Amino acid sequence: MACGRDTLAKLLGGVRKFETDVYPENAELFESLASSQSPSTLFITCADSRISPSLITQTEPGELFIVRNVGNIVPAYGEMLGGVSSAIEYAVGALKVKNVIICGHSNCGAMGALMDLNSPKLDSLPTVKSWMRHGEAARAALGDLKAEDAGPEDIRSLAEYNVLLQLVHLRTHPTVVRALAQGALKLQGWFYDIPKGEILILDEGTRKTRTVENVLEEIRATEGQAA
Repeated sequence: MACGRDTLAKLLGGVRKFETDVYPENAELFESLASSQSPSTLFITCADSRISPSLITQTEPGELFIVRNVGNIVPAYGEMLGGVSSAIEYAVGALKVKNVIICGHSNCGAMGALMDLNSPKLDSLPTVKSWMRHGEAARAALGDLKAEDAGPEDIRSLAEYNVLLQLVHLRTHPTVVRALAQGALKLQGWFYDIPKGEILILDEGTRKTRTVENVLEEIRATEGQAA
């Protein structure tokens, strides 16, 4: 993988390939998106460079309204009326998305930071430290476990707890509450296991993970009964 001084040249080379090869092959799609958008899903995930929402969902431009930040955080409504809150309000209230996904992932550096927000390592990252306080309740689920004793499974558990916590925060946003009350919106939490290339669905009731296939079977059965 190219990095360092070659990165900018690589990016520009990619842009050139998009202009000369990719765009012409998909011109009709891009022309249809020129004046409006109608995404079905608001996808909230970590800013981590290893996550590509469109790749893991196999979606095209125009299908996902994407919000990314350190730790896939959703501040509770009123605590921080900034970029995340405005994106949620716009996606749900104006674009009328039908789904909101919050997706955490394996080996998340933000979760490592959340394990010990008082660590001297965060002294040079005061904004990150302040931002991650929106995940403190998830950290509490691990009890008195010390950061230095935390292993990969503990960080994974924290990432899952954090997704569930952010879903709770999401439900404090007025536009979300309204859409849920009208039966016009579905919420779901995901965990992306990067080395396995696997998505697991977090069940809010049991706080356990479920496979995509298992959830798909349930959805298909429900749709069949409705038909």
